[in-house]
Amino acid sequence: MSARRLGFGGQVRAVWRKELTDALRDRRSLMSALIVPLIMPLMIAVMFSTLASTLSDDQPIETPVAGREHAPNLMAWLEERGVVVRDPPADPEAAVRAGDVDLVLVIDEEYGEHFRSVRPAVVRIVHDSSRTASRRTIGRVRTLLRAYGSQVAVLRLMARGVSPEVVQAVRVDDLDLATPAQSAARFFAMLPMFLIMVAFIGGMNVAIDATAGERERQSLEPLLVNPMSRPALTAGKWITTCLFGLVATVLTLLMFVLLMRFVPLEDLDVQLSLGARQLLLMSAAVAPLVLLASALQMFVATFARSFKEAQTYVSLLVFVPIIPSTVLQFYPLQPTGWMMLVPALSHHLLLVDVMGGEPITALSLAASATATTLLAVLLLALTSRLLQQEKIVFGRA
Repeated sequence: MSARRLGFGGQVRAVWRKELTDALRDRRSLMSALIVPLIMPLMIAVMFSTLASTLSDDQPIETPVAGREHAPNLMAWLEERGVVVRDPPADPEAAVRAGDVDLVLVIDEEYGEHFRSVRPAVVRIVHDSSRTASRRTIGRVRTLLRAYGSQVAVLRLMARGVSPEVVQAVRVDDLDLATPAQSAARFFAMLPMFLIMVAFIGGMNVAIDATAGERERQSLEPLLVNPMSRPALTAGKWITTCLFGLVATVLTLLMFVLLMRFVPLEDLDVQLSLGARQLLLMSAAVAPLVLLASALQMFVATFARSFKEAQTYVSLLVFVPIIPSTVLQFYPLQPTGWMMLVPALSHHLLLVDVMGGEPITALSLAASATATTLLAVLLLALTSRLLQQEKIVFGRA
């Protein structure tokens, strides 16, 4: 059947099949749609696994102590709590500077005398605060020493017939109303930002290849010679781009849920529960943004003379939608109705609500999807008009 006899829908399908075949043969397009969804969740999983192992209190602390004979009770108390007391280096300060040890405890010679006379007994922590890797160990040791000091102070008050509650003028009791899902959503606040980035990255190479790439290969002009409307041509290319973006986004979500099963979230005191319903809602929330991203990338790439030039322009667009997510990390805003009409911002808020187990209304979802889709349609119309200009088709723009 010739293109002249095809209706608008048939023309769109013909272009879509052609573009899909070309995209599947292009390694760059496949890598952006498949590799990125694997890398980002893997980065999150590795980061939180490392954090969990760092925050775990099960690992013993090996601490060199100089002058431990001056504080036998303190040494016994620390050993009961998992601290392995080691012999100190000859030069504690030089050993810490060289990175041979994280810290060295130095017990003052007058520790015992001051302790017995109820005066502050000095314990010096020799450490290097510029070494990030040792901060956790230093913090744990400092916390243990403070706990020991508090325990001794309580025993001294009780020995003198004074209630320890005398020194506690105000007691603060926390009542946290956040649900486990809300706490997990706050902990994984970067996931919505990553999903928004993938929505722009997944179909980026397809959008560039279908516009600037076609013109660089000089295959756009023969394609336009066919009796096919410009809107149908634009729509067929756009659908292919959207397909790759949606696949990348869904794969990112699935890989995130899969990899989180291997992360010891209990060590982070986080409970993440994303079932099939939450995954569907998150996919539905971010899907309109994929439509907008594909249309915007095609519109911008149409102006470029070559694939590399278009890649430069379109790559910069990736940073635009993550601006609202970044701002919300530092300046939390109370969600209001008008925010559902702002692309990227509305999608971020919807994703956070779904992850936190908050109910999202159909009106909010519809408002976000409608505003984003209308903007995508406008960009498609502008792209279609550009393809009617000779300076665009023949690379004179």
